[in-house]
Amino acid sequence: MAPEETKDKETQEEYTYYPGCSLHGTAHEYEDSVQEVARLLDIRLTEIPDWNCCGASSAHMTDHRLAVDLAARNLRIAERSGKDLLIPCAACFHRLKAAEKALDAEAGQKGGDATKIGVLHLSDWLRRPESLKKIRDAVKTPLNGMRLVSYYGCLITRPPSITDSDEPEDPKSMDLLIRLLGGDAKRWSYKTECCGGSLTLGRSDITNTLVSRLVKEAVRAGAQGILTMCPMCQANLESNQLELKQQDSGHPVLPIFFATELIAACISESKSANRWKAHLVDPKGLMSPLGL
Repeated sequence: MAPEETKDKETQEEYTYYPGCSLHGTAHEYEDSVQEVARLLDIRLTEIPDWNCCGASSAHMTDHRLAVDLAARNLRIAERSGKDLLIPCAACFHRLKAAEKALDAEAGQKGGDATKIGVLHLSDWLRRPESLKKIRDAVKTPLNGMRLVSYYGCLITRPPSITDSDEPEDPKSMDLLIRLLGGDAKRWSYKTECCGGSLTLGRSDITNTLVSRLVKEAVRAGAQGILTMCPMCQANLESNQLELKQQDSGHPVLPIFFATELIAACISESKSANRWKAHLVDPKGLMSPLGL
């Protein structure tokens, strides 16, 4: 092997990777874009073998021990690699971080070993200076001033006692990302407000109220779209907007993007017409004039 090739392999970023149920199902476009970004930025993601559901949100509403054990099994598998664990789904991240905290507390009481790897949400990786530089240097087709608001929802940064976030109320990783991609990150006060989560099935009246407020406030902030990194938030915001529009023809509707979708679109040489086909709120009218 040539010295250059050896150096490349030694310096390649590597993580174990937990997709969770959503990314292999209803949020497959999120999974596709995460994998595309990893490939384009030369990041190696190794999916942990034989992973199981993290338990969100039914397990931790049913039994604390069950919730810890379901997530802990995935942590123990990931630990075998010795690499930090990267998780795109906000709910999965929250459950595995909660399990990490519970296991470390138990280990402290019994004199055992604490968790040996870092548990990172994708936004944790994105906010690192070296990650932001990688993305900035790779941009080929910028957003050209597209106005966006970043939406984190409840679980990525809060509570900090679980997430270890140092910006629980005003996170900025996606705002930085929007600017790096050539967009205009609009300020608003709703980036960590709740979208209703799984209440969308049993109490659609609550989720409709919450989603309506979020979309209207995003429009009031001047946004043309909303950026998120939570499959539940993305699904709720998209589907409930359509229901709200049926109830009120004047209700605003905005496209809801996964952050990695925009990264992939801006740094990729390929400009596939099918990139946005999974979206219920079609963003092509917004993206096509930019060559995206």
